[in-house]
Amino acid sequence: MIFITGPLYAGKRAYIRSALGLSGEELARRAVWDVQERVPDETPETLAEELAEKEIVIATELGGGVVPVDARQRAQREAAGRLACLLAERADTVIRVCCGLPQLLKGDWPCASG
Repeated sequence: MIFITGPLYAGKRAYIRSALGLSGEELARRAVWDVQERVPDETPETLAEELAEKEIVIATELGGGVVPVDARQRAQREAAGRLACLLAERADTVIRVCCGLPQLLKGDWPCASG
């Protein structure tokens, strides 16, 4: 599995489409994104097991910035971070995209700096 992470609107989908030469339709068939939004419905462990079967998984980082005052939002943010850690652990390749620039964090990938 290829795990792509990074801030909101950082160019994660555009990067992987370009790197793999995928059309929008091909990306929709081969990838799943915004997985951090699924955390309230499932435990991070269960969700990570399910998502590890996908070819490409894309998640938005939620851990930066001001910590929410609302306890429910803090719990969701923590669970999203835990999910990202579990996905990175299971992934063959992990790439962080920020400002459209890829950074290889794990694995072997010709289209990212490491």
